[in-house]
Amino acid sequence: MKLFVYHTPEEVPDGALPDCAIAIDVLRATTTMAAAFHAGAESIHVFSDLDLLRASSQKIPIDQRLLAGERGGARVEGFDLGNSPLDHTAELSGGRHLFMSTTNGTRCLHRIQQVQMVITAALTTRQAVVDFLLKHQPEQVWLVGSGWEGDYALEDTVCAGAIADQLAQQQAYDLKDIAGNDATIAAVSLYQQWQDSLLELMHCASHGQRLLRLHQEEDLQYCAQLDVLNLVPIQSEPGVLVVKA
Repeated sequence: MKLFVYHTPEEVPDGALPDCAIAIDVLRATTTMAAAFHAGAESIHVFSDLDLLRASSQKIPIDQRLLAGERGGARVEGFDLGNSPLDHTAELSGGRHLFMSTTNGTRCLHRIQQVQMVITAALTTRQAVVDFLLKHQPEQVWLVGSGWEGDYALEDTVCAGAIADQLAQQQAYDLKDIAGNDATIAAVSLYQQWQDSLLELMHCASHGQRLLRLHQEEDLQYCAQLDVLNLVPIQSEPGVLVVKA
């Protein structure tokens, strides 16, 4: 297995596709997706275009759907939810189909949606993702950070590093044997530096600081948790995520 870390969707190479691609948006889309599934959501439909999201959602009865949207960290006007993992409870999200659009995470998923196996990852699901990779043994894996409007994001890279580090340790791999590019080595180094201070890293990250200005400290605390959810969202068709039993 070879791991290739890309800090943003824009870095992903054209041409040949990997066996598996992992979308990462720790603050907050992929963390929120995992929280929604943990609360019992049936599916998550991701969109970059808000008008297309609204139109597609009409195919699902109103009592079976939720619209979740965020731009610049704030909820889209007229939507049921923003992009906070803390919004999702069994009472609200259980049995419902989530139609979701965010500034960065949904754009990342669209960039890799043609890969045969697409999953999402967050710090909260790190161990579940490692277990998934060990079970399926894809030969080439892309770990793609969502970044922030095309720029590098600390929190996405530290998550990629956390996955690569755990994979190497659990299987007694030498990191140089599974790292497909230098960015993978750098991501692991970042994680090893901050693994005991992930919330502090969130506070240092530029997007973490944006969320703090929006009074989202509790979201940062949630997103900084490691290995608390045992599930892996997987793409069932382009733009649609589910969790398989």
